[in-house]
Amino acid sequence: MGLSTHVLDTMHGTPAAGMRVTLYATEGDALRLLKQFVLNQDGRNPGGLLLDATELQRGSYRLVFDVAAYFKACGVALPEPNFLNQVCLDFGVATPEQHYHVPLLVSPWSYSTYRGS
Repeated sequence: MGLSTHVLDTMHGTPAAGMRVTLYATEGDALRLLKQFVLNQDGRNPGGLLLDATELQRGSYRLVFDVAAYFKACGVALPEPNFLNQVCLDFGVATPEQHYHVPLLVSPWSYSTYRGS
């Protein structure tokens, strides 16, 4: 099934088009870069799945969302230092044959996530 993400900008009520995202595989403190991309107009990876069914493995992963740069590019005046710089979501994949969807709802001051479908 694979791995996907979707980011919604809750300050503006829109998809977070233009936000930079990085995906890592993690093992302890070690990070292995898997993919970097910029979200499309729908707030999703323009290439579709981040990892397809053959690439998604059982293990730990980290998604890093460049929140401050996104909101600055939208013209939002942020304090220095800004409250949220990057949002890092560490999550595990126990059953790689299932679909893992990791959405992010974000503003300059808060975020939430869940395992979607």
